[in-house]
Amino acid sequence: MVAVLAFTIGCGNTLAKKGRTVRATDFELKTIDDQTIRLSDYSGKVILLNFFATWCPPCLMEMPAFNEMSMEYKGALEVIAVNVGREPLSKVREFALANNLQFTIAMDDGKVSKLYGPIRGIPVTVIIDKDFNIAKKYIGARPKAVFVKDIEKLL
Repeated sequence: MVAVLAFTIGCGNTLAKKGRTVRATDFELKTIDDQTIRLSDYSGKVILLNFFATWCPPCLMEMPAFNEMSMEYKGALEVIAVNVGREPLSKVREFALANNLQFTIAMDDGKVSKLYGPIRGIPVTVIIDKDFNIAKKYIGARPKAVFVKDIEKLL
């Protein structure tokens, strides 16, 4: 049962269509600005949770779209990017500054990615609805239109 559920989540299918609801798993992380965030702090909003690394070209390709969406849906959507590249904080800060990223960026110590994994490739993006349920999970980069379509259904 667990393997089937993990496959369903990994394929990006809506679990609600299968009659199942999977709650998002709460976590606490430090941001690159040394703030502590909890995923549950954003309950009541749609959350786009992205797992990335600065050295990942497909991850870099998605960042401008995430920036745009964080501004276009301000107040209704929370974009959180979690660095899973085990990179130095200074490198991730440089990356955020160089790309003018305007959304929350946190550093994973390996524990959070396991909660939403297994994450064998990046980027991985999880969309969480206002009720804190996982609506979609995508492995690999997607165009902005895919995310917008899914997010707008949940707003």
